Amino acid sequence: MIIEKVVGNVWATRKEESLNGFKLLVIKPIDYYHEKEENTFVAVDSVGAGIGEQVLVVRGSSARKVLENREVPVDATVIGIIDEIERIIKRVLEN
Repeated sequence: MIIEKVVGNVWATRKEESLNGFKLLVIKPIDYYHEKEENTFVAVDSVGAGIGEQVLVVRGSSARKVLENREVPVDATVIGIIDEIERIIKRVLEN
C-alpha cells in the first residue's frame, strides 16, 4: 500500500466498457521522508474518496483483486481513506 493524495477527478465518456461505473481519481504520491516530487496517475476509487483526501492505494495485480471483476484493466485502486498519519522524523546523530 502507498500513501497518496487525491488531487482531481477524471471523466471519460468513451472508455473500455468494463470501466463503466467506476469513479476515476487523479492521485499524487506523497513521500514524507524524501520530499521529492512524484508523477500523478489515475486510480479507480473503491471507497468514495474525494479531492484533498489522503488515501491508501494498491497497485498492480492487487488493484484488480479489490474489484468484483478481476478482468478489468486497472493497475491502481484506492482502498482506504486515511484519518491520521503519525510521522516519526528520522535524525542522524553525528559523533
